[in-house]
Amino acid sequence: MHPASKPKRITSWHVIGAQLSHFRKAARLTQPELAEAVGLHEDTIGSIEQGRRALKIDLAETFDELLGTKGALAVAVSKVPEREKLPAFVQDLVEHEEEALTVLSYQNQVMPGLLQSEAYARAVFDCLYPPLDEDQADEWVSARLNRQNLLVRKKPRPVLNFILEEVVLHRPIGGPDTLREQIRHLRSCAELPFVGLQIMPTERSTHASLDGPLVLLETPEHDHLVYIEAQRISFLVDDPDEVSVYQQVYGMLRSQALTPEETRGLLDDLLGAS
Repeated sequence: MHPASKPKRITSWHVIGAQLSHFRKAARLTQPELAEAVGLHEDTIGSIEQGRRALKIDLAETFDELLGTKGALAVAVSKVPEREKLPAFVQDLVEHEEEALTVLSYQNQVMPGLLQSEAYARAVFDCLYPPLDEDQADEWVSARLNRQNLLVRKKPRPVLNFILEEVVLHRPIGGPDTLREQIRHLRSCAELPFVGLQIMPTERSTHASLDGPLVLLETPEHDHLVYIEAQRISFLVDDPDEVSVYQQVYGMLRSQALTPEETRGLLDDLLGAS
């Protein structure tokens, strides 16, 4: 494996954390004193100041009032890019995905994020453990739906292909109604001229990607990357030899999966039967 080498990411949360630290010290408060004033543990203040924890807008407003910073923190939080509201381990994907010329995706557990309905996306996040608080879940759902702007981007128009395990069509995440709405949305996406959708039948005896999901991307500079995610870790691969292997894997997956025409027929059958 040759993960893409990148410097440590400096996010808006690091900048906002540094601002909070500066304002706190200017007010001659220690972390424990600020924590006590707002009813938090001092470790939480430390995490925010180090950029490891996002600062919520209501807490930013409380800090602004307490520290006399005239809304500076609340304004900074409101300007954070949507992709930085996603979990850190998926931000590399989103950064490249939003400008990609080509996205080739294989998923084996859930619907691809780019094709999720709002209700399905919320249900997916509701499955996470430890559970998300309501504000964080709202942010992540919003950010996921924002990613779907790729589907309406016209210049340049992306080329997208999704291979999805058949079992995902039967896993009732969010309940039967949410799943049916999601399948209907999937069927609609399958009609987009720049989107290919293929289902990998469960009955297939050969499978080129038993190791798990992957996403291949082509950048505007025609570089090719592979995004690999497992649990709460992820990495990008940019080594040409390794990328070539994953491209071969994806090519074989496409030959093993149902064709787009067969996939649309399967979705129609599911919608007709439910």
